[in-house]
Amino acid sequence: MLYLASQSPRRRQLLDLLGYDFGTLDLDIPEHRAPGEPPQDYVSRVAREKAGAGLLQLGGVAGAVVLGADTEVVLDDTVFGKPVDAADAHRMLRQLSGKTHRVISSVWLVGAGRERQAVSVSHVRMAALDDATIAAYVASGEAFGKAGAYAIQGRGAALIEHLSGSHSGVMGLPMFETAALLRDFGLTPRA
Repeated sequence: MLYLASQSPRRRQLLDLLGYDFGTLDLDIPEHRAPGEPPQDYVSRVAREKAGAGLLQLGGVAGAVVLGADTEVVLDDTVFGKPVDAADAHRMLRQLSGKTHRVISSVWLVGAGRERQAVSVSHVRMAALDDATIAAYVASGEAFGKAGAYAIQGRGAALIEHLSGSHSGVMGLPMFETAALLRDFGLTPRA
């Protein structure tokens, strides 16, 4: 049985679109980057910790496979997590304005005695944004709960000038890489 170690509605939607039946696990994994930890290593570690904690939570359920994922927005060496408030969202969008940043999505599948990882790195160019545009977007509420303070699948798409990479990866679950991992684990989608 497949389990998703996430309460993210976007990840649930994307995994469902791939055609898999799955349960969800509610976990509280701290997401703190260690000093000097490279951004991609950080994203990978957090995704692996989610999957591992999910497997532990299941307590040895036979045949359980847990999917853990993490997605972060990275500009240079700065990791932009989820904004804590409107001022933080405004700051993030101001820093990303007119620049190309990376969106790193890491996916781990963990089962009894087996684990595999896939990583998707997309390059996203945000349009040059004025303060009024940023304020209106933040006021919409969409910036909250999203790495980098924007949702490419919503109104935030209007802020994106160019995307090179995986649209679903920027949303939080790269579908191509995830499907390949699931097949590798011998899991098959619904008929």
